[in-house]
Amino acid sequence: MALRDALQGITCPMVTPFDAGSIDESALVDVLAHLQDGGIDAVFPCGTTGEYPSLTADEHRRVVETTVDHAEVPVIAGAGATSVGETVAAIDRAADAGADAAAIVAPYFTTANAPAGNQRFFEAIIDEASLPVLLYNIPQCTGQRIEPETVAAVAERDRVVGIKDSSGDLEYFLSVLERTPEEFLCLQGYDALLVPALRMGADGGINALSNVVPEVLRAAFERADDERGRELQRDAIAPLFDACTTHDFAPATKTALAERGVIPSDEVRPPLVAVDDAGTETIGNALEAALVVTEQ
Repeated sequence: MALRDALQGITCPMVTPFDAGSIDESALVDVLAHLQDGGIDAVFPCGTTGEYPSLTADEHRRVVETTVDHAEVPVIAGAGATSVGETVAAIDRAADAGADAAAIVAPYFTTANAPAGNQRFFEAIIDEASLPVLLYNIPQCTGQRIEPETVAAVAERDRVVGIKDSSGDLEYFLSVLERTPEEFLCLQGYDALLVPALRMGADGGINALSNVVPEVLRAAFERADDERGRELQRDAIAPLFDACTTHDFAPATKTALAERGVIPSDEVRPPLVAVDDAGTETIGNALEAALVVTEQ
């Protein structure tokens, strides 16, 4: 499936499984098989849920390469960094590993930049990028959002595919939709807003919970315009999302995957902390309820 077509569906920002501190490549392959069995349209290794900031450059390459080797869908690799040079180097690693595109974030150390400064940052990367680029707006992690006017300006570049917006701000998302051309893909990355965003005109979703319940997210996408889509959002996605957001989301996602039997361990790297027993029970109950709703 072509990249643009795949992104107009559900993309999974994959977890990176660990075993005794090292990447568990066997478990990574198992996650990928689970996702493809669940109908995922594309995968996104080495993003926020994939604990990209905790990976070395060599581990980044290995995760992307392993994903590409076993994927039957397009691969968009996370490549965010604080400098143009480091970002371009990460994109090059992803390209060498066989990825179809790369996702980049706003610089997350210098957070008081004027929109014009961030525009220069993105354009400098895009001019050197060896892959198509997806913008990734996640201000809760980077400390700043990619302003709608910056998105609109950068969207004019041919190498830019679209944006993943994980801000949880529908007003922002609508502003980006209104300012960008039709061929620029606007993808909702905040799971609790997937169906509302699709009804507003989102082209697809890149959603962490698709690691755990890919079939639920795919069904919600397909049925977003009718009552079944709203039911899946309200009774399956939202409660599981709420259970996971009582903890750091990446560890919670791994806990849910382990509860479903997809990965053997919910191990995370510092500074993240694994979910405790009480949290595991809460997440497990929400997962069980979500699967019941899906089967109705």
